[in-house]
Amino acid sequence: MSAICPECDSPIDVDQFDVDIGDELTCSECGSFLRVASDSPLEFELADDDDLDDEDDDEEEKDGEDEDADDEDEDDDKDDDE
Repeated sequence: MSAICPECDSPIDVDQFDVDIGDELTCSECGSFLRVASDSPLEFELADDDDLDDEDDDEEEKDGEDEDADDEDEDDDKDDDE
């Protein structure tokens, strides 16, 4: 099954059973970041670069929260030793 890249109009071949609405991929011709907009018929839409930045920011925030929690645990252990 194939669909057209909305950026460069190149056909993109994918296995219809391997894609779901919302899946993201990159056009091999122009490098545009695409999202599956429809699976019947298969259609792609441009995925915003902002969406990628938001996901990266969310992951960094989660990582930062985990580190803060670890620091608090270490501080508690130090207080117990004194």
